[in-house]
Amino acid sequence: MRPRFNLWIEAGGDVVLSAWRVRLLQTIEATGSISAAAVAMQVPYRRAWEKLQEMEAGLGERLVNTSVGGAGGGGAHLTLAGQRVVAQFLAFADGLDALIARRYADAFEQPKGS
Repeated sequence: MRPRFNLWIEAGGDVVLSAWRVRLLQTIEATGSISAAAVAMQVPYRRAWEKLQEMEAGLGERLVNTSVGGAGGGGAHLTLAGQRVVAQFLAFADGLDALIARRYADAFEQPKGS
């Protein structure tokens, strides 16, 4: 046996940040495109767009700036708020795996010879 957990942050009862959503934001920044991020994460564009809209609505701020395509192509990049929430979530989540592993060991692992 081993523990598993899924961390998310809610606002008003709705999920606004999770490991998956933060990965989406990071992938948008890395690829410069919501559609490219959707492809990279193997989800439909519509799902990526909906999750982005849910995050922005729940947090009350714009996380991604987009520009319409054309000769040079469009693009998408994180706003300062988007960069901030990614950094905050990662800082909050950092070390939780190790903490949970220790707590699991304390609760479930039997001392030798028991």
